Amino acid sequence: MRILKWLAGIVLIAVILGVIGFFGFAPRIAEKGMNAVKDHDPYPVSAEAQNLHDSLLIGDWHVDTLLWNRDLLDRGSYGQVDIPRLQEGNVALQMFTSVTKTPAGQNYEENTAEARDNVTLLAIGQLWPIRTWFSLTERALYHAERLHRAADRSDGTFRVLTSEADLDTFLADRETNPNLVGGFLGMEGGHALEGDIAALDILYAAGHRLMGLQHFFDNELGGSLHGVAGAGLTDFGREVVTKLETDGWIIDLAHSSQQTARDVLAMTDVPLIVSHTGVHSHCETVRNYPDDLMRDIAATGGVVGIGYWADVTCDDSPKGIAAAVAAAIAAVGEDHVSLGSDFDGAIEAALDTSELAAITQAMLDAGLSETQIRKVAGENMIRVLRARLD
Repeated sequence: MRILKWLAGIVLIAVILGVIGFFGFAPRIAEKGMNAVKDHDPYPVSAEAQNLHDSLLIGDWHVDTLLWNRDLLDRGSYGQVDIPRLQEGNVALQMFTSVTKTPAGQNYEENTAEARDNVTLLAIGQLWPIRTWFSLTERALYHAERLHRAADRSDGTFRVLTSEADLDTFLADRETNPNLVGGFLGMEGGHALEGDIAALDILYAAGHRLMGLQHFFDNELGGSLHGVAGAGLTDFGREVVTKLETDGWIIDLAHSSQQTARDVLAMTDVPLIVSHTGVHSHCETVRNYPDDLMRDIAATGGVVGIGYWADVTCDDSPKGIAAAVAAAIAAVGEDHVSLGSDFDGAIEAALDTSELAAITQAMLDAGLSETQIRKVAGENMIRVLRARLD
């Protein structure tokens, strides 16, 4: 009996240690592996490039930082984005997206909606509120709450922007305080609506202003670029797109199937974006739309945001990112190219957001003009924001 009690005690201790390890260390270890920055020497930046960089208004259409439990106001020793590093990189405007579901075995070719959801385990492991464990809508609302709380604790250096008036005030204030950072909220996939169009109003009230229709699997709105059959919009998807257009949302086609993108193009008359991507003629991967589809999207007055990881650029160095930007300008025109890093989106990167001057240097080295660099860095993004925000 004494041996049985001893064994039971050992088992209990092992369970307790396992639980402590899961909640205390596993999510952090996972993130460090997923959002790595490659070891590198400091990138050389000339005085000319640094001066230009410091004068830019820089915007980034896509980071997934809210998926992780790091404090946005602390400069992290891992990961790729936080407010101090945005300030160091001179980033004025950052779109923070809400990832609410990703499939086990995630890949660019084919995923099913029935695959085990990775975010459920992450939500439990990071001790998100219980209401988020089994509700995608609640996860998006929780992410919005976290961003607003960060702004409230920032002593005014970080603001959540939800309207054109907010944007105008922020840009005016930033002329005298270049440390200001403005954040927007977006959705990575309409599955967060959970099939209920009324959830759009709830998410809008929470501050979300961008909607990516799909992520890595087909959903109630339509087909994903990485789904099963390449389907287009469903009837529900058309209903959602109509409401997005009417209510002033930014519609993001990143991860949507080519047919979904063409269906949206056929039924809307607003600037559309592809928030984080590359150019197929420059980097021939399934993740990048064909150039003709990109040109159709640009023709709406929209933009394509060039990512910073190798799966879309075929070279994730600053030089490679600049080459992807130059290729996008050649494909769709200088008025339709932006930046969309996908930082903290489970990508390995050659730099973090504090090092963006290296990309400015690389764009100069690639022969881009100052006018082109200013447009890509933020002016094109600001134009689309003004066109869509109420």
